[in-house]
Amino acid sequence: MPLNVPGLLVPLQLLWNPRLIVPAICVDIRQLDFLALKKAGYRGAVFDKDNCLTIPYKDELVPELNDAWKECKQVFGKQNVLVVSNSAGTHLDGGGIQAESVSYHLGVPVLMHTSMKPSYSCIKSIRQYYSSLQVPVRDDQLLIVGDRLFTDITLANRMRSWHGWRQFLRLTKNDPTPTQGPLAIWTTGVWQKEATAMRWGEARYWPWCRMGASCARYKYDCVGFIRELPQPPESPKRDLWGGVLKIVGLRLALSRFIVLC
Repeated sequence: MPLNVPGLLVPLQLLWNPRLIVPAICVDIRQLDFLALKKAGYRGAVFDKDNCLTIPYKDELVPELNDAWKECKQVFGKQNVLVVSNSAGTHLDGGGIQAESVSYHLGVPVLMHTSMKPSYSCIKSIRQYYSSLQVPVRDDQLLIVGDRLFTDITLANRMRSWHGWRQFLRLTKNDPTPTQGPLAIWTTGVWQKEATAMRWGEARYWPWCRMGASCARYKYDCVGFIRELPQPPESPKRDLWGGVLKIVGLRLALSRFIVLC
């Protein structure tokens, strides 16, 4: 995995903005109720690829997500679901070959961008994509789903607060509120271990940042967007004692038959 400078600089920004890596929801993707999210006003979804939808360095969807992924595309529409990866679709993806493969296997577009998540340049590319649709999708109508706090969740929270240098320098009259941005969703399941050092660092920062971001306006009422994780079908239980008694009964019957003969 190439060096991600924007991601490595995130801990410095946490010193004055600890809420940057605080997600709105922490769930397994299979727990998301996409229909409820659509009814609440969300019209598009941005997904990470590696360890979120696929095994790292693979382009195929993990089988466990087949039903959830199908539902997501049906609810939002394929063009409104976008994969934003730090591998496929970046400057490292020569000719966009991997992006084309991922798009083929997942059935949705892959963003072509020159700078890695969570850079402001990547945010600009996401906004350009959704504003170019026949029915544009605003920031506050987006979900951003990923397994990394320093990249995916930071990207979502930067979109909530970053609206260009004019807003940053207070040159605009109307400043956006914290509610005017994407819903940051942190996926708790990891399909394969990778980037263990970065994940260790995220795990150490996470409790401290969560306490630092306890302001009420950053709390979300998202219970209605979460459902129970589907349970795997139970294998039929074998009646051990019933089987033993049946075998004993058959042997007794056979011994009586031999005696009578």
